[in-house]
Amino acid sequence: MTSPTYDTPSVARALASPRPDEITASRAVLRREGLIGPDTHVSYFGLAEQDKRELLGGRVAPRRFRVMLIDMRSGVSHDVVVCPEEDRIVSDHEIDTAAEGHVPVVMVEFSLVEEVVHQDERWLAAMAKRGLTDVSQLRVNPLSAGAPAPDERGRRLQRCFTFLQKTPDDLGWAHPVDGVTVVVDVVTREVVEVTDHADLQVPGEDGNFHDPAWVDMPPRAGLNPIEITQPEGPSFTIDEDGVLNWLGWSLQVGFDQREGLVLHNVHIEDAGRRRPVLYRASLAEMMVPYGDPSPQRWFQNFFDCGEYLLGGFANSLELGCDCVGDITYLDAVLADSDGEVRVVPQAICIHEEDTGILWKHTDNWNGSVDSRRNRRLVVSFFATVGNYDYGFYWYFSLDGSIELEVKATGVVFTSAYPGPGYAFASELAPGLGAPYHQHLFSARLDMMVDGTGNAVDEVEAAAVPRGPLNPTGTGFTQTVTRLRTEAGAARLADNARNRSWLVTNPSVTNRLGNPVGYMLHPEGRPVLLADEESDIHRRATYATKHLWVTPYAPDENYPAGDLVNMHPGDSGLPAWTAADRDIDNTDIVLWHTFGLTHFPRTEDWPVMPVDTTGFALKPYGFFGRNPTLDIPASAGHHCHPGEHSHDHGKAGS
Repeated sequence: MTSPTYDTPSVARALASPRPDEITASRAVLRREGLIGPDTHVSYFGLAEQDKRELLGGRVAPRRFRVMLIDMRSGVSHDVVVCPEEDRIVSDHEIDTAAEGHVPVVMVEFSLVEEVVHQDERWLAAMAKRGLTDVSQLRVNPLSAGAPAPDERGRRLQRCFTFLQKTPDDLGWAHPVDGVTVVVDVVTREVVEVTDHADLQVPGEDGNFHDPAWVDMPPRAGLNPIEITQPEGPSFTIDEDGVLNWLGWSLQVGFDQREGLVLHNVHIEDAGRRRPVLYRASLAEMMVPYGDPSPQRWFQNFFDCGEYLLGGFANSLELGCDCVGDITYLDAVLADSDGEVRVVPQAICIHEEDTGILWKHTDNWNGSVDSRRNRRLVVSFFATVGNYDYGFYWYFSLDGSIELEVKATGVVFTSAYPGPGYAFASELAPGLGAPYHQHLFSARLDMMVDGTGNAVDEVEAAAVPRGPLNPTGTGFTQTVTRLRTEAGAARLADNARNRSWLVTNPSVTNRLGNPVGYMLHPEGRPVLLADEESDIHRRATYATKHLWVTPYAPDENYPAGDLVNMHPGDSGLPAWTAADRDIDNTDIVLWHTFGLTHFPRTEDWPVMPVDTTGFALKPYGFFGRNPTLDIPASAGHHCHPGEHSHDHGKAGS
């Protein structure tokens, strides 16, 4: 079977990130057609990708963009597709917010909520009861409202906590005013409810890690510099459409306001052939469910992609601080809430890293001594969503491996600590708690292993009982089970069995006659821990399995559904897979859930050292042998025998 040729300049142009002129032209069309008025806010603007099957068939259509809009005076919301090249609206759907959910949070809501709450007499009374009368010191933290109660459906709500910020430079997360929850309707601009659940003391100890005077520790001595240089420049090139070529790898780098980094057309060269591995790869959702069921925070579950638009919170990165070495930066071009162009300078970092030994062997028979060093291409960005900061790092290695690593840091979400033995939170400082929580990510991997006809096998280690095949009891083997339909492919990882998922192309074989493939290696950490009957279980069903497999469909892009904000649930993957479609030897998409289950430590306060999670995709029979035999040996000053060594004597053998 011949792989489709789709990594052409015209296809790259069709899939590139939005250009400033396209955003400006789209806004003009929306305004002319009456969809943008004085109170309209653009919630989301992004490329509405052309159907993959059309592009593979050689048809490249004019680019279209999906725009989500909300009128913050009336609450009327629209989901629109606009084609600036054709100067027209392709489709316009007015959203039934009671049934379909709401468009993602817009920036005005953050400032609006505090302004409204500061005027409410019930909230002022709850603060005064705690001796807090200086409103200028009280930060109101707007939070997505979660699943709506029956009487809340259709209303656009934020549920809010309060924090004390003693001075403008103070870390407010150190002083939660716990026990009080405020519900605000951001369209009617009214406080719907103030509930004073518990009178908990406001923690008094500061946490101003950013202030050297507060830290009161001299800089650690002896930290000598590490310099990373590439005197001949990097080993990659990148063009204006984001097409990146590096030592046999080719991929297109894009950026989306919701997903952040989006990678298309991932190929690797093998014996002069450009072989596809992935059509599209992205982080399609991330959700942070908190495990404290107390009345004031049971609803605390945040969808950072679907509710807050993760990519829109991308940081501008700094050389020497966020990225080290010979760095190439790319800007992120987005639309702001007015539909105007917003550029995040240096949002994407691209560089190479040395990662140690690639392979090594000292042969006792022929006397050969050989080793090669590994390096990887890194494509990354960082985003700050409220209290947490997340780094997303895609790695491409010389041996054909692909990895996604997420780095979580920032400040943990805090609470008052009720007392010793509390079952749902850690104590970080005197009286300061941090609820237990999870960070559950969903990677959307549109596979294309040597073509569009792919299948998935579950591969496990298996013990073999004593018997004629295993008379000594020392044998073990692996089992391979084909996942044929969607229902059977909703799977949990099992590290005790080394459970992994092999994506093969049954129509393409390697030189030994076996189907070529790539193996998904999961970390196998816990999935969603909430009860099956809970609201968050219904809204984040994707997070209850490590693996889902679906046949490609152009309108199936987000695992929890298109409109996550205040959606009651059962959307996205559970709705699609109910059809139990065939996934054997067809065009498939893998959805992989991975993440962290965080029981905060004292060492996580006041700023959290990086914790990591992710997964790996590794070639498994994709190549005929080790594909890195052509990597040259290290030369120059890197391999001087005995340099900087010390003779400690020789041990006998």
